Amino acid sequence: MSTNRRLLLVHAHPDDESIGTGATMAKYVAEGAQVTLVTCTLGDEGEILVPDLAHLAAHDQDKLAGHRLEELAQAMARLGVTDYRILGGIGAYRDSGMIGTAPNQRADCFWQADLLEAAKHLVRIIRETKPQVLVTYDDFGGYGHPDHIQAHRVATYAASLAAVESFAPELGAAWQISKFYWTAFPVSVIRAGIEALRANGEDTGFAAQDPEDIPFACPDEFISTVVDASQYVEQKFAALRAHETQINADSGFFALSNNLGAQVMGFEYFRLAFGDLGTLDSTGNETDLFSGINL
Repeated sequence: MSTNRRLLLVHAHPDDESIGTGATMAKYVAEGAQVTLVTCTLGDEGEILVPDLAHLAAHDQDKLAGHRLEELAQAMARLGVTDYRILGGIGAYRDSGMIGTAPNQRADCFWQADLLEAAKHLVRIIRETKPQVLVTYDDFGGYGHPDHIQAHRVATYAASLAAVESFAPELGAAWQISKFYWTAFPVSVIRAGIEALRANGEDTGFAAQDPEDIPFACPDEFISTVVDASQYVEQKFAALRAHETQINADSGFFALSNNLGAQVMGFEYFRLAFGDLGTLDSTGNETDLFSGINL
């Protein structure tokens, strides 16, 4: 495999990267690609799922932020990613919480960030790392979280600005990204997961939902690219378990590792937002984010 492939991913909080793109990241690292992760906040407002870590509750955001940074480091070690960064540096942007909550009104939260200022932080990284491929969320941020929406906006704006030679030359030489993807979870895959949970006797929580009503469910016809990273699914689950304050990888949807894990969690899906489609397989999808790029 070519070692001059460069992939940049922009995620909102620690754990988002492992949920949506963990297997893909592990796959490209293993194949020799340069993989850079930019996380926009430290997830200060995240709900803590582990009783033993309740002392890190959101009323003491500094402790929770610090712990989630440690979790991120552990997750990246398990995926093999060595280049991971916090947008603007540690503490630059706080988790925004949900719309209508007090944290969402704070001047230092990511949702309230100046778009140009935040984008310039990312422009510097783009021009330094020179990725051919950029991955982030769709315009709804997957499920509507303000930080996910803002990550989409910042990544989109920064990708455009980074390519303009006359824009902020002090941030580095201009760089044009070849392909820009949005992460996606196909309706059909979500349906298969729900059916598997129900077959295992679960009928509450995720298993009780209609796939069509799940906010992040993406119509299958919008999917452009399916990355088969099933060989790396155990690394993905190891990374998920590293985010212990946020994810119980042994219950609910994540429990599919015991049956459909490689099928549901080892394949990751994307929508091509910018650039040209590469080689398509028999299903009409790309299988490689770098397909069609002249390396």
